[in-house]
Amino acid sequence: YIMVKTYKINNLDCANCAAKLERAVGKIDGINGASVNFFAQKMTLDVDGDRFDRVIDEVRRVCKKVEPDMEIVFN
Repeated sequence: YIMVKTYKINNLDCANCAAKLERAVGKIDGINGASVNFFAQKMTLDVDGDRFDRVIDEVRRVCKKVEPDMEIVFN
């Protein structure tokens, strides 16, 4: 099954960083699609549901590499 979730992003500084984040997250195994909206400060992920927890841990790691000050609010 597929899970589509949207998360709030704090401290995303520029549209270029949003594009880099979108590309980097989109390459993670288990993610079918990633979209980052700089103006709304949100990220939408299309993830294989059975791998969700593993994928989210990798998303956190990749995000800190791309933009160390940025925080994704996982509820």
